[in-house]
Amino acid sequence: MDFKGKNILVVGGSSGIGLSLVKLLASQGAQLYNASRTQSDEWPKGVIHIPVDVLSDISVLSENLPENLHGLVYAVGSINLKPFSRYTEEDFINDYKLNVFGAARCIQLAYKALRNAAGASIVLLSSVAARTGMPYHASIAAAKGGLESLALSLAAEFAAQNIRVNVIAPSLTDTPLAGNLLSTTEKREASAKRHPLGRIGKPEDISSSISFLLSDDSAWVSGQVLGVDGGMGNLKTS
Repeated sequence: MDFKGKNILVVGGSSGIGLSLVKLLASQGAQLYNASRTQSDEWPKGVIHIPVDVLSDISVLSENLPENLHGLVYAVGSINLKPFSRYTEEDFINDYKLNVFGAARCIQLAYKALRNAAGASIVLLSSVAARTGMPYHASIAAAKGGLESLALSLAAEFAAQNIRVNVIAPSLTDTPLAGNLLSTTEKREASAKRHPLGRIGKPEDISSSISFLLSDDSAWVSGQVLGVDGGMGNLKTS
């Protein structure tokens, strides 16, 4: 895919899926803007870093974006798993603020630049757990469900400005965020077996799908939730 002349903002591109995406889009010619707390030594040359913490004041974001922004990816998330009885009010509030409000605020601040592009794409990252009942996922599933509803509403509202909004819903992916869940050979093998395609997701599985939704190849796609989950969301093979 060709992203030459395209400005893309990745929120959370310093590790995991976001980092994989930054590398991929840079190789395809995009000008990358990254908003996160930290930088990465693995970034290609030319990535413009905007230091922000999405749980704090991020008003600086709008001051550092180009006039035209062709894509925005919110690659921020959390894995907060525990029995329902152990969740606190703060757990639910923090997961919502990080996953939903953070995305909404970033989109608000980038909206003018997205509209100026006369054709832009927003991609948000959900989870297979938002639509597939899984124990110990109550807080993150609720937050990601809210994120998917936000995306659907914005896809309708922004259609007149030719701004598309879509969602990628991955299953467990081999990233630093999932480190505790994949910390032993036994855990990795058990996780792989739970997926109909027999393996854990790689960051590249997700970033390639995001790239498609950002590109002109998906110009007639909006308001969709794409499960990139090894078949877990819809398939039962045993």
